[in-house]
Amino acid sequence: MEKRIYDKQTGIYYELQGDYYLPCLTLPEQPKVEIGIWGKRHLRYIKQHHKIRYTNLLTSCKLTAYLADIDKQAEEMFFRLVNQLSEKEGVTEQLKAENQMLWVRQMNNIRNRATEIVNAELIYT
Repeated sequence: MEKRIYDKQTGIYYELQGDYYLPCLTLPEQPKVEIGIWGKRHLRYIKQHHKIRYTNLLTSCKLTAYLADIDKQAEEMFFRLVNQLSEKEGVTEQLKAENQMLWVRQMNNIRNRATEIVNAELIYT
C-alpha cells in the first residue's frame, strides 16, 4: 500500500495511518503578529473557559488578529488608567525627586489596580 495518495476528485492528499487513510488537512498560515502579555493571558483564558470560541477563532484563522486586537486594547487601557490614577492621586515627578520610596509604593499600587481593572474588563470576560 502506498504511504500517501492524492484524490483528484476532492483535491486532498491522504496519508496511511495504520490500516486507514486519513486526510492531510492543515490550516492556512496566519500572519506573524507579536502578541503581548495581555493577549497571551486572554488566550489562556479562552482555551480553558470558552473552548467553542477558541475553536471557532482558530479554525476561521482569526485567532491571531483577535488576540493582537485584545492586546492592543488592553495595553492602551492600562496606560490610560495609570496616567489618570497618578494624576488624580498627585503622584508626580516632583514627588519622585523628593521621596522615591513613597513614589514607588504609590506607583506600584496604581499599576496593580490598573492591572486588575484591565483583567476584569477585557482579559477575563
